[in-house]
Amino acid sequence: MQFRAFDDDLRRFTEEFLRFETTDRNEKPAQEWLESRFEELGFETFRWEADADRLAEHPSFPDASELVTAERPSVAGVLEFGDPDAGPTLVLNGHADVVPADEGVWTSEPFEPTWDEEGEELTARGVVDMKTAVGVCAFAALTAHETFGDGVDGRVVVECVAGEEEGGIGAAAAALDNPYPFERDAAIVAEPTDLSPVVATEGCLMKRLELTGRSAHAARRWEGVDVLDKFETIRHRFLDLESERGERVTHPLYADFDNPWPLTIGVVEAGSWASTVAASLTAECRFGVAPGESVDDAEAEYERALQEVVDDDPWLSEHPPTFDRFTIQFEPAETDVDEPVVEAVQAAMRAHGRTETDPLGETYGADNRHYVAAGIPTVVFGPGRIEQAHFPDETLVWEDALVAGEVLVDAVEAFLSGDA
Repeated sequence: MQFRAFDDDLRRFTEEFLRFETTDRNEKPAQEWLESRFEELGFETFRWEADADRLAEHPSFPDASELVTAERPSVAGVLEFGDPDAGPTLVLNGHADVVPADEGVWTSEPFEPTWDEEGEELTARGVVDMKTAVGVCAFAALTAHETFGDGVDGRVVVECVAGEEEGGIGAAAAALDNPYPFERDAAIVAEPTDLSPVVATEGCLMKRLELTGRSAHAARRWEGVDVLDKFETIRHRFLDLESERGERVTHPLYADFDNPWPLTIGVVEAGSWASTVAASLTAECRFGVAPGESVDDAEAEYERALQEVVDDDPWLSEHPPTFDRFTIQFEPAETDVDEPVVEAVQAAMRAHGRTETDPLGETYGADNRHYVAAGIPTVVFGPGRIEQAHFPDETLVWEDALVAGEVLVDAVEAFLSGDA
């Protein structure tokens, strides 16, 4: 059986899944629907919820007070091949949650899937990141099962987790405490990679900087201490360190990135009144962390840079800033290019005419890191381009979904049969 025989089914599946507004920790209705669809399609289903106290022990979640895990199920469907206990288990992973959509900058309703006139491109929030890929994984597993299910041994798990955008809540729980009564040998996370195999993903560190100045009337602003001036000095020092790290911290899979470990200061709030010198400032920062580098080591570099500024400034020395982790952290992750799951994906790509099969590194983080940390080799491979993720009018070229499905079918066969 060919994967494309499921084209119409995949389109309907994807459209229905996209209509669920799975923002703001509201995955449950979609996950209940998905669980029932797995059952209808012949999968054995599993469900789990993360335990907030358990995740509080995990380095990805430094602020346990912000974790919301209740009523946020992750679900999976399992298909058995031949003698399942005699072969390996491969996980195909995706996530249900999506980032919010600002309807004011979309040309269509974000949660109403919209096709172009030719039926070749689909637009909706989550179509790339990454509900379509969940359907692709499900129908790829079904295609593989119907085509060679008796000819190989093992299992395929199609997994859809909650809370990926919040640090990987469902995947972290599954990595810490296996929700299945069998072991997992490898995984493919079907995030949008433009149909390329990604074996290294960057980590990131989130820190909140708080500065204190001295207020004064605008007519006598020289009597105050403008916190914005202090912040600018710190920001420029951080940018200098970013450039320095880009040259000093190297990795062969990131040589083509002009800025491999980027710093972003995404939120800045300062002052209280237009005619008052700003005396307080809060900035929320994201710092890139290279594969092979620890989050702690990267954090220490930026903390030393901040301390250099403080030591050179009498006001900051007397009124030291705070610089604390908040929300979530992403640890970097890397899988050896010689792992069978990587070779299985590469072989499947070549079988479908994909000539650029060299493993890549990416500057974003994904749930692969949780499985890699649990000793499960993982490759990231899926349809769509990361440039479309989190963007207005998020759009997927449908042919990419079909090619991804074909590749996954052959990758399943290669991995379960040991031919990779």
